[in-house]
Amino acid sequence: MNDARMPLSAGLYLAATPIGAARDITLRALDLLRDADIIAAEDTRTARKLMDIHGVPLNGRRLVACHDHSGEGVVDGLAEAIAGGASVVYVSEAGTPLISDPGFTLARAAIARGLPVAAAPGASAVLAALAVAWLPADRFLFAGFLPSTQAARRTAIAELGTVQATLVLYESPKRVHDLLTDLADTLGERRAVLCRELTKRFEEVRRGTLAELAAGTAGEEVRGEIVVLVDRGSAREVTEEDIRARLAEAMETMRLKDAATAVAGALGLPRQQVYRLALGMKEE
Repeated sequence: MNDARMPLSAGLYLAATPIGAARDITLRALDLLRDADIIAAEDTRTARKLMDIHGVPLNGRRLVACHDHSGEGVVDGLAEAIAGGASVVYVSEAGTPLISDPGFTLARAAIARGLPVAAAPGASAVLAALAVAWLPADRFLFAGFLPSTQAARRTAIAELGTVQATLVLYESPKRVHDLLTDLADTLGERRAVLCRELTKRFEEVRRGTLAELAAGTAGEEVRGEIVVLVDRGSAREVTEEDIRARLAEAMETMRLKDAATAVAGALGLPRQQVYRLALGMKEE
């Protein structure tokens, strides 16, 4: 391990920033913010506030807004600056760039030009949630935000239901009850964890089954940043008879497509396989 502070060479540096507590920033991230020729940020106001908290002066350096709605000119300009010998540090509003945060377009542009790209790891809501959850963390899948419409969301959940790993999802507080309800209806009685406002003043972690968490958020005005974790499904032998029985029950109250989605998710099977069987049952 090399703790010596070296002069900053030309390149793009993706630096993680705190997701709540300002003191969670790393010493290396502070060095980068202090030494980089240009600071690019998802939110320049948040970046300036973080620098002020830690006594990092801007000293006349460029502070450039770079986010998902920035034009190609912003990304190209930063890449050209690096090609010309500048060091650029990129910070998203909170957490690690690219992890459901901007930064991918800029990193891809730099790599496409053969420019150096380095990561300065640190805070991440994904890893913080895994650390405090009661679910296995030896294998996990981060799926970010699922679709906002129910039909598309349930389809996505059914596809994820076959994954033998802990699922990690982000969701807005306004939609978290709908997400938990769809997860419970599609995946059944799996263990789950709802993390809210991690590392912040009102941090909260709720543990239970998907149905329990869904019931607990019904009618509640949930606030803050949300991470939902879902346990992997049990790997068991499922016969065609099992699938048919589940489909017959589901098709009594659901459309064929929705029933196939729900059964596939609950049994951890590919959705297309269950859908084809459901079509056959309907023809019979």
